[in-house]
Amino acid sequence: MGKAAKKPFWKRQTHLKHFLIGLLVIVVILAGLILHSKWQVNHRQKQLQPFYNTAGLSLAGPMGQVVRQEPLSVRIDHGSAERILYRTQRGDGTVTFSSGMIFIPDNSNAGTPRPVVAWAHGTVGMGDQCAPSRIANPAGNIAWVSQMLAKGWVVTATDYAGLGTPGTEGYLVGGDEARDVLNSVRAAQGLPAAQAGNRFAIWGHSQGGHSALFTAAEASGYAPELHLVGTVASAPAAELPALLNETYGSTLDWVIGPEVLSSWPEIYPSLNRQSVTTANGYKNYSRIANQCIEQATLGGLARNKLKQQFFKTNPINLPAWRSAAQNQTAPTLQPNQPLMVAESLTDQVVLPNTTALYMQHACAARSDLTTLWLTDVNHVQLANVIAPQVTDWISDHFAGLPSTNSCRQALPITPATAPS
Repeated sequence: MGKAAKKPFWKRQTHLKHFLIGLLVIVVILAGLILHSKWQVNHRQKQLQPFYNTAGLSLAGPMGQVVRQEPLSVRIDHGSAERILYRTQRGDGTVTFSSGMIFIPDNSNAGTPRPVVAWAHGTVGMGDQCAPSRIANPAGNIAWVSQMLAKGWVVTATDYAGLGTPGTEGYLVGGDEARDVLNSVRAAQGLPAAQAGNRFAIWGHSQGGHSALFTAAEASGYAPELHLVGTVASAPAAELPALLNETYGSTLDWVIGPEVLSSWPEIYPSLNRQSVTTANGYKNYSRIANQCIEQATLGGLARNKLKQQFFKTNPINLPAWRSAAQNQTAPTLQPNQPLMVAESLTDQVVLPNTTALYMQHACAARSDLTTLWLTDVNHVQLANVIAPQVTDWISDHFAGLPSTNSCRQALPITPATAPS
């Protein structure tokens, strides 16, 4: 057979022209969708802003007092939800306000007053638009909440002060986080419809795992009227010197680094941001910190591909930064404080060997530790995957049942080494 005849030049040009026009149309449509999405986010945040404006609100009054509330326009099985603004404190005692959510069951399956579960969320970004109570689907990331509402439990979900409200979020600052979580339980008690009692459990994931451990350690001293029955920390950012050391030079530098740089110098004025960051990192840290986690992660991946460094030196090698990380390392709990720690062996954010290090320290302190190890579950998925086990564990502790201590079991991974 003979060779196929080439298409005339003008026909090839026409095909190319049609292809380019089609490509242009696709680009225009995608750009329009992106702009429309941004417009929707900005429009929603503008509408929400009056609720989060704390100007003129009195700092005087009980901690945890709800100063503003409104129904959340979201459908939730077995209950309803309120968006709240409540009075809280920083770790240094400074009075401020936090926003958050309270989920209220439509039943009394646990009797009244109802038990409370205080949820502490993970890293979401420090921009106001990233606050869980301000996003388009506030219950979307905590699908398990309906399981707890079905049991008749009230669920609180703090945003943390400075996230959604004026000020800087105390990111990985244990004292700030603990007060926001404990005062969210007090806030639930202040809502008549919640019928919340003083018995509560804590569950935190990632950054929230750090929050949960500090909250448990400070609960009896800060809020002695509350009775903590148990604490769950999933993939907790607990051993900060080891975690920061082991993730140095990775994509996480561009995601977590900007938030740490925004937060820690606020409470440790001696920390010099420029001493640890590259010129590019220092120029961009504030902007990146205020992006929501998805956007910051995509940017971090791109920068990592381009071999761009956020840190110019490992912060853990500098005494002032190492001291701050050690101060914010999560405490171990007392033998009379039931604790569950869950982790995945394939977690690439909170590295599992650093969680194993925390477990090792907890067992050495004779903590009442139950461990839950999973495989093939990523960091983001972990909380939703383990929700049934967490719910059962908390249910047992609301019922006064003892834990099964895991400290005699061998760890599935060698613990990280804490930098000295």
